[in-house]
Amino acid sequence: MNLHEYQAKQLLAQHGVAVPSGEAVTTPERAREAAARLFAAGQTLAVVKSQIHAGGRGKGTFKSGFQGGVKLCRSADDVFEKASAMLGNVLVTKQTGPEGREVKTLLIAGAATIKKELYLAVLLDRSTSQPLIMASTEGGVDIEEVAEKSPEKIIKELIDPSVGLMPYQARKLAAALGLRGGLMAQATKLFLGVYKAWWECDAAMLEINPLCVVTGADGMESILAVDAKMSIEDNALFRHKEIQAMRDLGEEAPLEIEASKFNLNYIKLEGNIACLVNGAGLAMATMDIIQHFGGNPANFLDVGGGASKEQVSAAFKIILSDPHVKAILVNIFGGIMDCNVIATGIVAAVLETGLTIPLVVRLEGNNVQMGKKTLAESGLNLITGDSMADAAQRVVAALAAS
Repeated sequence: MNLHEYQAKQLLAQHGVAVPSGEAVTTPERAREAAARLFAAGQTLAVVKSQIHAGGRGKGTFKSGFQGGVKLCRSADDVFEKASAMLGNVLVTKQTGPEGREVKTLLIAGAATIKKELYLAVLLDRSTSQPLIMASTEGGVDIEEVAEKSPEKIIKELIDPSVGLMPYQARKLAAALGLRGGLMAQATKLFLGVYKAWWECDAAMLEINPLCVVTGADGMESILAVDAKMSIEDNALFRHKEIQAMRDLGEEAPLEIEASKFNLNYIKLEGNIACLVNGAGLAMATMDIIQHFGGNPANFLDVGGGASKEQVSAAFKIILSDPHVKAILVNIFGGIMDCNVIATGIVAAVLETGLTIPLVVRLEGNNVQMGKKTLAESGLNLITGDSMADAAQRVVAALAAS
């Protein structure tokens, strides 16, 4: 589950991380009031930040023609004008695609004078099954770009999950980022807080970009988490009712929301061949092999290792709700999964939906003979594949023929 920037900053602040003062607002009038409070408290600049689940907001363009989803302002009236131009309008960035996202919430925050931009993130290193804290002096840009062009500028520190991030590790990171004196002490506290927030919130990823060294009105330097991106592990949400309440369904694809109701892992893609697979690895391999034979997958859909007939039927309905889908490939390898359960679900779903597009099914593994028998006796007009490659070639050919 992804969080908005203002929500991530709320969680960071609760764990002792220094963030700029600010408020989330949903109307231009509330934006002006929030800005007035910031200026009354001594701020000389305020920033208006569009809250959508996508990066590149500052360089984005609204469909109305207004440029930029992040704006600096010197007065409450200016904040009102910028908020009026953003709220209720669709912002298009490099991550939203051409359809863009409607801006329904803004973050109005104080904008300090930035002296230096850094990068910080905590995530799980799957190769070692340990938390990893990653930092770089190259803040404010995509970390993928840094990794490609200047990999030596990425600092990595593995963390023992039994003890967490240790102060000496935090100081080591601060030193590697060139932070000295009072800034090292501040950075150490901030790094420990960021890791604590990641751990205690069961986050999948927590990214601070940029993490900034800023200069206050008194000339003193401090370190602030100026931006924050945070995603929570879905399987841990039952432990965090307060975080679960932060879910913004308006930022999620309707079909993905529907799939989550049935505990299905679904991600819509841009192709026209739908995939229904059990297991994330097999699902990715299925998408790859469809492309290998000249097709274009319409989705990632993992029904899991123990899907029921009802889940399979729901998966079919979700697939068919996408108007771009022109063919379906079912690729099941039954380990825990009973192939006959899948077959029964397919038959029920096809009969209920009146499927008219090509359907290719490849079953292998647990109770596969019974599954194939169920399909054969159903009277359905479907195509069977003997292997994953065979099934992929058949669905691409069937689509071309139709």
